[in-house]
Amino acid sequence: MHNSAIKIFSFYYKPGSIITSNPIYFPIFSGKNGSFKTCTIPGDDIGDNISSKNKYFSELTGIYWAWKNTRQNITGTCHYRRYFTAQPEPFLYRMKRLLYFPVGLFGKRVGLIYTKNTKLFAPKIIDKTEIELLLQKYDAILPKARKLKYTVEIHFRKYHDFNDLKLVESIIKEKHPEYLEAFDKVLKGKRLYANNMFILKDKHFQDFMTWWFDILFTFEQRTDLSKYTGYQQRIFGFLGERLLNVWFQKKQLNCIELPVIYFKHFKFE
Repeated sequence: MHNSAIKIFSFYYKPGSIITSNPIYFPIFSGKNGSFKTCTIPGDDIGDNISSKNKYFSELTGIYWAWKNTRQNITGTCHYRRYFTAQPEPFLYRMKRLLYFPVGLFGKRVGLIYTKNTKLFAPKIIDKTEIELLLQKYDAILPKARKLKYTVEIHFRKYHDFNDLKLVESIIKEKHPEYLEAFDKVLKGKRLYANNMFILKDKHFQDFMTWWFDILFTFEQRTDLSKYTGYQQRIFGFLGERLLNVWFQKKQLNCIELPVIYFKHFKFE
């Protein structure tokens, strides 16, 4: 059990470079599952874990591990190349953003700072002091919501099997009916918190994890995972994103949305 005020878990899916040495960041190899013996990044395959399910649960195997095997006042999640920042976007990058309009990418890239400049942006990754100051005022930190061209429901229909979302709805109706109104609002809206990223105080983190994984594990019991292939195998990652939005819609916490630095060309070793 790791005892500290703040832990931000950064999820990897194969061996790679650690982009920040800030001690609040804790790299986790999501889906390590006993493999990559020489990799020094700690895996999500010790203690209470679902590491073997990673091809379906994606970064959620790492999040589950953090929930079950650590405890701190504040818990956050990010990815090996996606990190929150509380600092202003540099002027030249803001000007570059104007180029997104002609090609129709402005809404999709709201709140995302694409860069390959680790020297400039690694120091801009959110740190302990910034998190503590923000959470004195807010309950949670979330990424800036993506602005979709379609509703969340239509967006899911376009890229996934909508029957999966209907099954989730039936589970919510059965086990958590008080969330149905929030579920409906999220599906009819055009904003989506993506990538299963958040920073939460422990009380809210425990509440969210219990609710989140209850629905996801029930879904797992009621579907045939063999039907998912390729990209669609990450089904629990996709459903997790939508459910995260439902939980926050229901809870109406005082949240702040921050940009995410996306080290798009950051390569693994």
